[in-house]
Amino acid sequence: MKIIVPMAGRGSRLRPHTLTVPKPLIPVAGKPIVHRLVEDIAKVLNQPIEEVAFVIHESFGATVEKDLLAIATKIGAKGTIYYQNEALGTGHAIMCAKDSLSGPAVIAYADTLIRADFDLDQNADSVIWVKQVDQPEAFGVINVNEKNEIVELVEKPKEFVSDLAVIGIYYFKDVAVLKNELQAVLDNNIIHGGEYQINDGIKQMMAKGMIFVPGQVDEWMDCGNKDVTVDTNSRMLNFLHKDGENLVAANVRIENSTIIPPCYIGEDVILINSTVGPNVSLGKATHVTNVKIKNSLVQTHAHIRNANLDNAMIGNHATFDGEFKSISIGDYSVLE
Repeated sequence: MKIIVPMAGRGSRLRPHTLTVPKPLIPVAGKPIVHRLVEDIAKVLNQPIEEVAFVIHESFGATVEKDLLAIATKIGAKGTIYYQNEALGTGHAIMCAKDSLSGPAVIAYADTLIRADFDLDQNADSVIWVKQVDQPEAFGVINVNEKNEIVELVEKPKEFVSDLAVIGIYYFKDVAVLKNELQAVLDNNIIHGGEYQINDGIKQMMAKGMIFVPGQVDEWMDCGNKDVTVDTNSRMLNFLHKDGENLVAANVRIENSTIIPPCYIGEDVILINSTVGPNVSLGKATHVTNVKIKNSLVQTHAHIRNANLDNAMIGNHATFDGEFKSISIGDYSVLE
């Protein structure tokens, strides 16, 4: 089994946090989004992972590439890096990894996290994972027949088709078939919205009689913008807390402070005269003094003083001293 992770986008909706760090490497509950995604997929597949192929922008740099390869190594797989330097769509991103597109594979876009427990349908040519949503008109959705086979993919339907939204995770019994169909999409310049889309390859597979079935996840957590990323951090903290994970590093320095779980508190964090939690992540070496903070996500080496924060997201090496509550400040910002 292979895992293909297209992640070349910089994440403009999550700025300023993605100006210096690619969105899939933003930490949620103390671990980068893409790291959690790959580990969670490997866990639910419950079979050896041969390779993890990451499709990134060349500008991400050597440090990011090293971190990504380490993720693959951690689950016992070979790590491979491919580049997509032009934003030409989901189909184009997958084809940037064409040398790895053979055999059984999961394709997963790195801006979403899941909680799931499932078995792959061995009789299907492909599985498209979906989640029931309240506003299907905002998503791509599937339509199924009486056999629970997917017969239609509709992007942001104006009229009701179904409430099962595609979450961006796919399984292919032989991903080389998708590669061949996407090559035809590229060769024939089949473009929607100025981009080559995975759905056009999938539709061609369906037209040739291949069987697609839906898979459902228990939880689908988006990381598209600041508010939903903070919410995803809170939800993930609660899941990990219920799983019994220890989320507080052993060397946290606590002076006249209280931690209300669930919280992730990284190594070398200092808490002075503060109340932290619930639903807070504090990255490594963050210093918090005279602060009340809940439902917030703080990255590494930040300094926060004299604040009352709720629904806040603070970047690496940022300094904040003030009375605002719901804030979003990027790396190396200073507000005093």
